[in-house]
Amino acid sequence: MVTDEPLIARRKADHLEIAASGRAEFARSTLLEEVHLVHQALPELALDDVVLATELVGKQLAAPLVITGMTGGTGEAAQVNRDLARAAQAAGVALGLGSQRAMAEHPDLAASYEVRDVAPDVVLFGNVGAVQALAMGPARVVELAKRIGADAMCVHLNPAQELIQERGDRDFRGVLAGIARLVDASPVPIIVKETGCGLSAEAARSLVNAGVRTVDVAGAGGTSWVAVEAVRAAEGSGSAALGGELWDWGVPTAVSVALCVRAGLGVIASGGVRTGYDVARALALGARCGGMAAPMLRAQRAGGAEGVAMAIAQVLAALRAVCVLTGCRAAKDLARAPRHLGAPLRAFIDDLGALR
Repeated sequence: MVTDEPLIARRKADHLEIAASGRAEFARSTLLEEVHLVHQALPELALDDVVLATELVGKQLAAPLVITGMTGGTGEAAQVNRDLARAAQAAGVALGLGSQRAMAEHPDLAASYEVRDVAPDVVLFGNVGAVQALAMGPARVVELAKRIGADAMCVHLNPAQELIQERGDRDFRGVLAGIARLVDASPVPIIVKETGCGLSAEAARSLVNAGVRTVDVAGAGGTSWVAVEAVRAAEGSGSAALGGELWDWGVPTAVSVALCVRAGLGVIASGGVRTGYDVARALALGARCGGMAAPMLRAQRAGGAEGVAMAIAQVLAALRAVCVLTGCRAAKDLARAPRHLGAPLRAFIDDLGALR
């Protein structure tokens, strides 16, 4: 029987290459640079006093960092995931896997998602698209989570990317009800995540009503998956043209964090989060953790698991330094640290009601 496995593998490989290359970055920013933390010249705090530990989806992390889901379904993806898993295990941070659609459609690809043998204790997130989760039904999604030993399951929302992708999904009806059914049925927490376009106040409220407690905002300002599909599309095609037009579509990461925190959600702040300082700014807006994908992928490509470990260490060193410089004994205290929001960010979240 002829399957579309080669097409899936080729698409996954394209996604990895384009994301790592930086050819699909947003032209506009996350607006995290508009979060100005106030320097404390008398912190009365030693660097070693700072506590980075936090809790996410009922699990303890050594630091508020998630390596967010990127890939699976190819030989290269298997090596990427295993290198990321080794580094995440050593650092005590969380790891997300890429979409398990390839695994669901072709069970022989499951090995590219299996990392428990090298990272038995890592806090691990599975991943499935919302449209695919609706079609599969809760029982099958739960089975995908069990197959990889996931501590939580991410359900990703990516309508903008799908509209650009050749043969992508075009019907997004029933997704919210499907998420609600999955939340009710799943023995592990369900994290709803965007894929580079952010979550609005309306989406946040709808997810709360569906029983979701944790989201990954994956806001605008980092890798644009609309742009990824535009780069993949045939030159001169309608997909390439539409992707070019909507390249910068989305809610900036900082805005989306504020909106989702206001709605009462636990927030992973990803989407253009590139440094420990960015993580600190996101925590100051109320996020529970920062999330990174592209920086960790590039570190893995440059130096394998050791390269990822070095990248994580740099992020956490910067986060710890910002805690000292703001007088915060714990990373979670950044949410109450004195701050100033720049006019572009304040105006955006005021207009959308996050501060009302």
